[in-house]
Amino acid sequence: MNVKTTLILALSAATMAGAASAQGWPAEWTKPAAPYRIVGNVWFVGTEGIASYLISGSQGHIVIDGGMPEGAPLVEANIRKLGFKVEDVKILLNTHAHIDHAGGLAQLKADTKARLYAAKGDEEGLEKGVHVGDSDYGGAAFPPVKVDRTVKDLQTVKLGEIAITAHITPGHTRGCTTWTLPVVERDRPLNVTFYCSTSVAGNVLFGNRAYPQILADYQASFAKLRAIPTDVFLPNHPEFADLAGKRQRQTRGEPTPFVDPAEMGRFIDASQAAFDREVAKQETRR
Repeated sequence: MNVKTTLILALSAATMAGAASAQGWPAEWTKPAAPYRIVGNVWFVGTEGIASYLISGSQGHIVIDGGMPEGAPLVEANIRKLGFKVEDVKILLNTHAHIDHAGGLAQLKADTKARLYAAKGDEEGLEKGVHVGDSDYGGAAFPPVKVDRTVKDLQTVKLGEIAITAHITPGHTRGCTTWTLPVVERDRPLNVTFYCSTSVAGNVLFGNRAYPQILADYQASFAKLRAIPTDVFLPNHPEFADLAGKRQRQTRGEPTPFVDPAEMGRFIDASQAAFDREVAKQETRR
């Protein structure tokens, strides 16, 4: 999948999220998908259209994102299919406080008794179950969930041998968090990046009363993301990185289809180009 096609899909998914209250959600967001190992101790446990990731460890497991509210049982079923116990999930992490990535967290937290870690900027959104900030679409409500611990930029969350680091990359939401994790695959050290988002997705970029620094935050996040060494790019929408295609290559015997040190850079370049076009568009309406 080329960068242009990937970005179109990414922006389409983000726009659909905004328009969901009027048009309904994409069916693939709650369509079951088979779980699988990606690299190291990282596993895909999400749905066909929304990614959730399990990081397995000897002292318990971490899950990143809960998908849609209807997606939580699917995530739990996938964890069990892999042979893990749902009750061994000790920590929940979130990329950002939107219904398609935070909607299932409340149920996952209730079922696992895990602690939820998230950035301070998204604490309000998660605990109220709403998008915080002015947008063209208003945002969609989701089950509110209590944040047990807020994380700061470059703070590392540890669970046994697992050490995953938060990179606060705001703009898409005030607390948008990209997470990085070192793993080893076939004796090769790799840097895995769980990307948050840099799409505009209906956000008001000028005169945003609820989020006045949004434009500067986006611009800073693009630069920050480019500086993160990434061998394996794992976004929260599988199509952003053609995870399904890579999985097919994996099942055909390709040893490391998810490894591409240049992929996130290409994606961020395309995303910033789309962002710049949206800035220009919104500027003409001021």
